[in-house]
Amino acid sequence: MVYIHIPFCKSFCTYCDFYSEICSGKGSNEVQNLFCDRLCAEMDERRSEIAAASVPRTLYFGGGTPSVLPAEMLERITRALGPGPYDEFTVEVNPEDIVEKGPDYVRRLLDMGVNRVSMGVQSLDDTILRWMNRRHDAARAVEAFRILREAGVKNISMDLIFGLSQLSAAQLGATLDGFLELGPEHVSAYQLSIEEGSALARMVEDGRYVEASEELCREQYSRICDTLRSAGYLHYEVSNWALPGCEAVHNSAYWSRRPYVGLGPGAHSFDGAVRRWNSDSLSGWTPSSERLTPEDTAVETVMLGLRTSRGLDPAELRAKCSQEALGRLLESGSIVEEEGRFRIPEDHFFVSDDIIRQLV
Repeated sequence: MVYIHIPFCKSFCTYCDFYSEICSGKGSNEVQNLFCDRLCAEMDERRSEIAAASVPRTLYFGGGTPSVLPAEMLERITRALGPGPYDEFTVEVNPEDIVEKGPDYVRRLLDMGVNRVSMGVQSLDDTILRWMNRRHDAARAVEAFRILREAGVKNISMDLIFGLSQLSAAQLGATLDGFLELGPEHVSAYQLSIEEGSALARMVEDGRYVEASEELCREQYSRICDTLRSAGYLHYEVSNWALPGCEAVHNSAYWSRRPYVGLGPGAHSFDGAVRRWNSDSLSGWTPSSERLTPEDTAVETVMLGLRTSRGLDPAELRAKCSQEALGRLLESGSIVEEEGRFRIPEDHFFVSDDIIRQLV
């Protein structure tokens, strides 16, 4: 498993705190080429790690906005990493980039081995999109999806954001209807959070935005769950739904704590015992690391496993958590035992973090 962080955007979204740099206009090509040079050098330095984290064999370009880069730069990075094919090769894209660059760009992605595209749509309401400072509107998102599909992309994931205080039931319903009309194979829905350093955090501090209540967030999440379930999507992780057989291979491996290598500034890696992360710097990112304690490992195993519909083996969960808390949660129905596994039922997914905290 390899994750590559592409730290470039053409604008910053209101809510985002991921490491990225604005890169557009004069001089952007030179900056991007220097980034590619450093990234390829890091690949060479970490060949043994990459080889050791080869199961499952997946490649994920995230960001930032990978689709900001020209196709030839993404091709260069892929060639430098080494030969495919990959079980799953995902590239995150912005709808506006796909519309501007067109089907030829998408076909070049497919030619380099991409077989899954994750598109940051977030909403199909133009008022909400403007507030988020997204570069696209609803019509362009729909157009981008059709370009991807007509160019031959058979596995498309679309992102959705909920938990906005100004998001009405009608707006959310229209976005969900629009998603289902397009028919992506996968949907990820994330609750808006206030991240330190983001424009949204400053808006909250200045009194220009009031966070949505927990009740409203729960209502919106329930609406998403009900709508996608009725449409045949499997709710296989707290924030992720897929048509049968289209679950994300790369992300599913994260939740089962498989080793992975993260390349580029701000990227994280894990070898089963040690976590490593790169600094946020285009001028030459440097690594830091920490070795997990047995307690850290236990907490991670429970936290990640119970976020999934598969859950955990009963013996494993009992060995890693409070028996008193587990008994109480089983009695209340917050955790259920089904088909020889302990899991959190979907109607308790919204409060899964609270349930997991009680266990560990």
